[in-house]
Amino acid sequence: MTLSQPPQDRTQTNRALEASINIGLAVLLTAACLLILLPFIPLVAWGIIIAVAAYPGFQKLQLRLGGRGGWSAVVFCVVLLALLIVPMVLLAGTLVDGVQTLAAHFKEGTLTIPPPPAGVETWPIIGTPLNRLWSSAARDLPEVIRSFAPQIKAVVPGLLSASAGISLTVLQFALSILLAGYLLAHAPAAYELTCSLANRVFGQRGPEFQRLIGATIRSVTTGIVGVALIQSVLAGLGFLVAKLPGAGLWAVIFLFAAVLQVAMLVLIPAVIYMFTIASTTKAVIFLIWCLFVGLMDNVLKPILLGRGAPVPIAVVFLGAIGGFLAMGILGLFVGAAVLSVGYKLFLAWLGASPTASQET
Repeated sequence: MTLSQPPQDRTQTNRALEASINIGLAVLLTAACLLILLPFIPLVAWGIIIAVAAYPGFQKLQLRLGGRGGWSAVVFCVVLLALLIVPMVLLAGTLVDGVQTLAAHFKEGTLTIPPPPAGVETWPIIGTPLNRLWSSAARDLPEVIRSFAPQIKAVVPGLLSASAGISLTVLQFALSILLAGYLLAHAPAAYELTCSLANRVFGQRGPEFQRLIGATIRSVTTGIVGVALIQSVLAGLGFLVAKLPGAGLWAVIFLFAAVLQVAMLVLIPAVIYMFTIASTTKAVIFLIWCLFVGLMDNVLKPILLGRGAPVPIAVVFLGAIGGFLAMGILGLFVGAAVLSVGYKLFLAWLGASPTASQET
């Protein structure tokens, strides 16, 4: 004898099955959309970050242009693209000229290296091997280059790959600037969209978290990236005045190191080089300048990093650095925003009653 299922149970089973199918289809559709948009996610993320960080300045520019959002967006894009492309072109030109000059001297046999100073061999750990290698290069540079030919050949593919990666990164930033200009030109519609999304995710506290994310992005822009740019400009001026070879390349390397919070590691070789080739007075002045540039972030970061963000500076800083280590440069902003939102949600959970915490 078979037991028939009651009509009410069959109805509930059919509804559960239908809901499961609908949820599965929604998940598949979402996954397909994300898979299609995956190559564009960094570009879109950078466009949103640039637009959010630049919005206060864009509003001032829009007021100066009589409220014309389209023309303000055009001026914004032109200025940012110039700030991005012009230094890259100058740096590329400097590198190409330097490589061509080295190649010409090497081909003509006029490429020489001065002998090492007397005090190099007394340096701890690296003094003896550095003095030996430097002396060999001063005597017969072509022979030293030929002895390192296998290592040089192994490094060349990596350098070419890094150059291609830098070119793609510059192109991605250029496209992100154009996207940011479009978002700023349509700022009211973009604002309404973000309001709806924040309300959908966070409920009644949506506007609060929307302001928190925007303030965090602007805080990281000024407190980490802005401070790194200021340090890089001052360091580059020092490199130029000291006539350090490849000053532009040194400045770019210093910029990435400053974002990573290890700027002093780039300045140490430059200082050692100056003590090697320059007079003691000039080298000491360069050392003092490098100490000023390397330590100025200890003053600027507390002023700029937590500016406008209703969370402690430590939360923003830890989120930015942790996000960078996990996701790269994009993680500076994503990590800081996520950790700030998590911090505010944690505080809301601690201060809420059991019923309110369940609703949250």
